Amino acid sequence: MSEFVIKQLPYNLSSQAGLALVSKYLRRINLNALVDPIFPVRWGIANSAILKSYLALLCQGKSDFDAIQAHRADSFFARALNLTAVPSSPTLRQRMDAQASAWFELSGRINEALLSMRINGQAVDFGSLPCGYTPLDVDTFAMDNGDTAKKLMGRTYAWVDGYCPIASYLGTAGFCLELALRPGVQHSARESEYDLQRVLPIATRLVSGPLLVRADSGFCSQALMRTIAEQGRLLERDVAFLIKWNPRSTPIERMAAQKGADADTLWCHLRAGKRQCVWEETIGIDALSTNTVADADQVPEQQSHVVRRIYRLTERVLDKHGQPMLLPEYILEGWTTTLPAKLSAGKVIALYADHATHEQYHREFKTDLDLERLPSGKFDTNYLICQLAAVAMNLLRLIGQQTPLGKDAPIRHKAKRRRIKTVMQEMIYKAGRMMHHAGQYLIGLGANDPGFAVFERHYRCLASD
Repeated sequence: MSEFVIKQLPYNLSSQAGLALVSKYLRRINLNALVDPIFPVRWGIANSAILKSYLALLCQGKSDFDAIQAHRADSFFARALNLTAVPSSPTLRQRMDAQASAWFELSGRINEALLSMRINGQAVDFGSLPCGYTPLDVDTFAMDNGDTAKKLMGRTYAWVDGYCPIASYLGTAGFCLELALRPGVQHSARESEYDLQRVLPIATRLVSGPLLVRADSGFCSQALMRTIAEQGRLLERDVAFLIKWNPRSTPIERMAAQKGADADTLWCHLRAGKRQCVWEETIGIDALSTNTVADADQVPEQQSHVVRRIYRLTERVLDKHGQPMLLPEYILEGWTTTLPAKLSAGKVIALYADHATHEQYHREFKTDLDLERLPSGKFDTNYLICQLAAVAMNLLRLIGQQTPLGKDAPIRHKAKRRRIKTVMQEMIYKAGRMMHHAGQYLIGLGANDPGFAVFERHYRCLASD
């Protein structure tokens, strides 16, 4: 077998030809006009160039500032992003440190402009649930930044030292409206009403149908439920919520004994030694601070918000090996919701089970975008990086909707969406050669590139709109 001869070619090649698609999206929303008139610079690299450069890094799965150094001599990187110069690592870091707090709202406007755009005359398909609601999944997750001295880092609920950002995902396709960084010790529900007051108006501007806010038991709070209900009234939109109930100090054994003694309770026998029952009650939001289950006729008339609480009690007298237990084991779960009564208790529980899909999106932030360990020691800078990471995720989501799912896309198993790592591998990390001929710049892709057809078609589509 003959050996390869390694040779350096006399022309430049790029391994990130897909940045041309990223650049097209940023041009479509006119990022320069969103940034430079409000944040002008007297000399040096424009602030829009700083943001575009860092977004390009994130779209490659790189979050470290030093990663920009590899692109400083790359003519394709500057040409693709329409940059007069590529910032150095110190410039990138210093500019983001200096402008971090001023750019918090700016990153939100960039994100909304991106999600508001139309491709081929069609709005972004966020994906809705079979019941007609568009989900807005809200949750926190832990970022492990141990063995560092970063500002406001603390012990998280996952028993690691780091941060606990709160993320809001709109629809079933995983588009992120906001990724807001938080100190590691902050509880999920604390100050979350302010996040909802920001993201709910954005969600109503992006989708026209009813919304369903889903959250786990960490968000089981009167204040949050009131905020969601009040926002729905102010926005004149059907905004329901489905939040896992936190039983706190509820006497589960006593409730189980009552249900066991009630002849009207309908038990479902799942297997030998295991049975389950489901029931629901109507409660006023003002009564949610207590664990007392109220009947419908006991809800005060003056309460403006009435909710359903669905309970599921599981009783086990045999373990999974068929061995009898000394005492029965009871598991009580509950869900508080404002979904209409036409959706049965079983359907409501299934809707909450679908909420778990958002855990995949958390993983994509931490691994695919390399944001498990944030690059800066300053909290405000890391906050801005998380906001920009939401923009980068949405850029990759949009590319993933239009390319890897096409009929002539690279062959993969059937799926409704592709994770952003797949989009990076198949659409961003493309070998290409930039050429200049007859006054035009060309990107040459390989003859054996299986994704050429969808790549070229999507670029042409973005250029024509």
